[in-house]
Amino acid sequence: MWKEVTLTEKSQVYESWKNPPPSYLEYYFFNVTNPEVFMAGGKASVKQIGPYTYRVHSSRENVTFLENGTKVYALNPKTFVFVPEKSIGDPQVDIVRTVNIPFVTIMNELPSYSFFLRTIVSMYINSLGIELFMTRTVHEVLWGFEDPLLTKLHSMKPEVDEYFGLMWKKNGTHEGEFVFHTGEQNYLDYGKIDTWNGMREMSWWSSNQSNMINGTDGTVFHPLINRDELLYIFAADFCRSIHLAYVEDVEVKGIQAYRFAPPSDVLMSPKNNPTNAGFCVPAGDCLGTGVHKVSVCREGAPIVVSFPHFYQADPAYINAIDGLNPNKEEHETYLDLQPTTGVPIRACKRAQLNMILKRVPGFPKTKNITETIFPIMFINEMATTDDESAAQMRSLLLNTPQQNRNIKEEITTFFLRSRQKRKEKKHTITKAVWPM
Repeated sequence: MWKEVTLTEKSQVYESWKNPPPSYLEYYFFNVTNPEVFMAGGKASVKQIGPYTYRVHSSRENVTFLENGTKVYALNPKTFVFVPEKSIGDPQVDIVRTVNIPFVTIMNELPSYSFFLRTIVSMYINSLGIELFMTRTVHEVLWGFEDPLLTKLHSMKPEVDEYFGLMWKKNGTHEGEFVFHTGEQNYLDYGKIDTWNGMREMSWWSSNQSNMINGTDGTVFHPLINRDELLYIFAADFCRSIHLAYVEDVEVKGIQAYRFAPPSDVLMSPKNNPTNAGFCVPAGDCLGTGVHKVSVCREGAPIVVSFPHFYQADPAYINAIDGLNPNKEEHETYLDLQPTTGVPIRACKRAQLNMILKRVPGFPKTKNITETIFPIMFINEMATTDDESAAQMRSLLLNTPQQNRNIKEEITTFFLRSRQKRKEKKHTITKAVWPM
């Protein structure tokens, strides 16, 4: 069992780690139905459209074992293929009205300039016919289009990309260079991230604790998971670590599993959870419960992440927009893990992208709007172990000969004693919290 639950080429888990089965990624958009009302100072109304579903293929590349097999380097590029039979419509045909993200991002940079310059820029943007909300196909918003404002900037600053898309240039790319612990030295370190892009900690946030890179990448966890522990994941796309807590026992394809999910304190306001104060940048500039600003790692864009429909958020964010209906069944992120091996049997990642819309001096069109964290879209990424892998897992756990069960019991006892010794040495894992 020790050898089978390590990231080594001879272990059973190695192949599924290197070449995991495809997952399905659903995109849902919030179509704005009354932009004129919002621009006049009223409440915006949105209607959810979707899903637009893509099959996600990911496999580890450039896998290299380091330090006598105790660590492993890998890239994890992802490719996306549209699945029409699991989608509500055609993304190349369906239209969505949403926030003009390039425009809002540029406006967000202008307050540091003089009022005169802001006015000149505003007049120029008006001459181009650019508005706070844009109407594009779903495919354009996701995978990119030539934006007229960015094209003008590109002519003056060639380093500015003239194309924009939420997933622009992300098909076939990876989220960074990872080095993982293989678990050869300590089973509790199995799959944990040693470095990301050469870093053992980040520098964006305002506290050392918030800058820590904790846990795994969410694809593997140490064996012998218990209900009382917190599990840690580093989410590269959110520039921070998160924690998940035990929720309930579940059954997936005949396999008993523990469900873990982000608890309510993950995105809680620093007023109620001081641990989250480190995610306020600059220090003290904090949002309320249920939302997390990530401008510091998104080139200054006023981007905020949350759970879909502001699930677990302050009611003020939910009530600011008509058309939102948060609920646990549809909007909770969770992992179902087989506790003996730590193998994920089912996973569901749900996260929402939002932008801060507010008045900008020098831009008359924004003079009446109420500052709002405005929802753009959310994702629902799902993966469940295939039938063959589930059968192998059931066989391992339920049909093992008595001799092997005795061996497993001995190893389990060893693991538990090891864990107890670590506790006696007062070994602790620093708690970090999550956004999307």
